[in-house]
Amino acid sequence: MNTALMIIDVQRAISVGEYAAFEIQRVIETINRIGSAARAAGLPVFLIQHEEEDGEFRFGSESWQLADDLAVVPGDIRLRKTTPDSFHRTELQQALQARGIERLIICGLQTDFCVDTSVRRALALGYQVALVEDAHSTLDNGVLNAAQIIAHHNRVLGSMSSFGVRARVIPATAVIEGIAQGR
Repeated sequence: MNTALMIIDVQRAISVGEYAAFEIQRVIETINRIGSAARAAGLPVFLIQHEEEDGEFRFGSESWQLADDLAVVPGDIRLRKTTPDSFHRTELQQALQARGIERLIICGLQTDFCVDTSVRRALALGYQVALVEDAHSTLDNGVLNAAQIIAHHNRVLGSMSSFGVRARVIPATAVIEGIAQGR
C-alpha cells in the first residue's frame, strides 16, 4: 500500500492546560486508533512536531514534547518543522518519495493552521489526501468556536478541486476500515 499516516503537532502545548484543543482527549484517542491500524498494516507513521525559537514550542521544552497520551512506537518517523507547512524546509517530501507514498492520511493539530496548510501543500504536490474529519482539532479564535472552525475546514478542504487531486474528508471509522481492507 502506498499510503502513510501524518500526525501533525499533537504536542503538550496544545493538548493540556489552558490551551488544550477542543475535545483533545477524544481526538487523541481517535488518532491512536488510526495509528494502531496503520502500524498493523505496515504503513509508515510520520509524527510532525512544530517548533519556534521561543515560547511554548521551543525545541526540547516540556510543552514541545508529544502529548503524553499519544501512542508512539520506535519505528515512527519524527520530523520537526518551523512553519505551518509540514513540507516547507523539512525532509518530509523526500521521506515520502523514498517510500513511494502517493496517499496521505492526515490528522492532528491545529485545524486552521498546520493541518490546513499541510493538506493544501500535499494537494499541491499531487498527493491523494484523506483528511480524518474527526481526528483534528483547534481552539476557539474569538470569531468562531473550535467546532465551527473544524466543520468549516472539513467543508472547504473537501471541496477544493483546483489542485487536480481532492482531499477526501472521511470519518476515522471509515479510515480504519479502509486500512484494514488495504485500500
